[in-house]
Amino acid sequence: MASLVLPGDTVPLPSSSKPVVLGPGLAASSSRIRTPSSDDAPAIISTRLGLLSSFKGKEKSEQYWVEGNSKRYIPAQKDMVLGSIIARHAEGYRVDLGSSQMASLEGLAFEGATKRSKPNLKVGTLVYARVSLANRDMEPEIECFDPNTGKAEGFGELKGGLMISCSLQLCRHLLNAKFPVLPALATSIPFEIAVGLNGRVWIKTESVSESIALKRVIEGIDSGEIKPEKVDVEKAVKHFLA
Repeated sequence: MASLVLPGDTVPLPSSSKPVVLGPGLAASSSRIRTPSSDDAPAIISTRLGLLSSFKGKEKSEQYWVEGNSKRYIPAQKDMVLGSIIARHAEGYRVDLGSSQMASLEGLAFEGATKRSKPNLKVGTLVYARVSLANRDMEPEIECFDPNTGKAEGFGELKGGLMISCSLQLCRHLLNAKFPVLPALATSIPFEIAVGLNGRVWIKTESVSESIALKRVIEGIDSGEIKPEKVDVEKAVKHFLA
């Protein structure tokens, strides 16, 4: 169950053998606390007001973050993001993630890329990537492959489709398998989707009218005009397709 935390609060995380990944709103403090399972461990401090939330990641890790109403994305390591290439240079690209700093994407940070054979992306290209380095004193770095497998695993250039801007909270909900919105949409319209934790969603359907219908439904859920329930979502899709 989510609990309310304030800026500066010490956050007690459950003892677990799994690695812990700290997301937005949490930071390790220089002070240390004693835990039952080990010696002194770094104290975890909340950096903003919100609800402490958790999620079990694919990499046998526990992810924790503070769910708030912040509108600006703050890069966090291992986040999946949607970025737009704004500049090219000899070693790679600079990418806009919607954060205060531009991200760096190396030309070799793609599946199978070598110095002789690497993607040639143009300014304006949309990419689906993973944050590999996030530090408040350095610009973030992203990569378009899964480091565990070396494969793209869905990361890389996104061709065609439509990008939607929405709240950071909705994006996290869409990535939750128990959230009913995407399964409800899939019963009416076949589509491809990429959800970025930086408040961006990319969708691709067989027709423009279907893409616009999905866009309106997602925006309606984000604004609260449409309830994120299966019946309400299916009803809204039929209305926008009519």
